Amino acid sequence: MPGLEDLYREIILDHYRTPRNRGELAPPAVRAEGHNPLCGDEIQVYLDVKDGVVSDIKIGGQGCSISQSSASMMSAAVKGKSVDEIRNLVRRFKNMMSIEEEDENAPPLDESKPLGDLEALRGVVKFPVRIKCATLAWNTLLDGLSQSN
Repeated sequence: MPGLEDLYREIILDHYRTPRNRGELAPPAVRAEGHNPLCGDEIQVYLDVKDGVVSDIKIGGQGCSISQSSASMMSAAVKGKSVDEIRNLVRRFKNMMSIEEEDENAPPLDESKPLGDLEALRGVVKFPVRIKCATLAWNTLLDGLSQSN
């Protein structure tokens, strides 16, 4: 589907050129850092979690279009969501990236809501070396969530 691939490419480029939620949050917001030493991608995730909900999120860092676009999409997708909803979304995203994580204690995946712009990153699976670029922000988000407890 060449038309769909072009659309997905445009979504990725849009998030790269005009990232959502770019910036920093002042303490007491949680700050988590992620780094991919293989390619040099760097991500900072700032989280304000109140009553189990991510009330605000900001992202920073530098890297390739995939890592930065994924961070932008991730920040837009999780803002205003509960920690449980976010953990489910992270699992769904990693599943889409063909990263199977076995956790017997995890609840079943809720796939009732569409992934929206995140679907644009589905094509990354064709390039296994880029999967780490796409998941860097998501792993950093999980690190930040674990700090916020």
